[in-house]
Amino acid sequence: MPADRRPVDPTPVSTAALPATPVRDRNIPASAWAEAPAELLALGRHLTGTPEAMYKRRIGPWLLWRAGPATGAEARYWAGHTGDLTRTHTFHLHPDGTGDGVGPSGVRHVRFRTWKEDLRDHG
Repeated sequence: MPADRRPVDPTPVSTAALPATPVRDRNIPASAWAEAPAELLALGRHLTGTPEAMYKRRIGPWLLWRAGPATGAEARYWAGHTGDLTRTHTFHLHPDGTGDGVGPSGVRHVRFRTWKEDLRDHG
């Protein structure tokens, strides 16, 4: 089911309960995550419609969330390290598929894929 058609599940969830793989049957909103930092809760504040961030998956020790659609409009991704939620990185995805974000290596990325690879390689 496409992410934008999955039901939002507001059931409270802890960090340990966030699944490692993508959730295909529902969306977990940031407001349901017991340890959600304020930075994540406000991730979509500058986007059209002020969308709430939804959980996507783990990449190694990083928790990946997105505010906004996967394609065709502005979106923001946020990754927080499970061992230290003050270690965070964001990626701004533009409607044309380009983007901008610094990964944990300190390298600036313009492609979402390379930003995710940076997360994977620098846990």
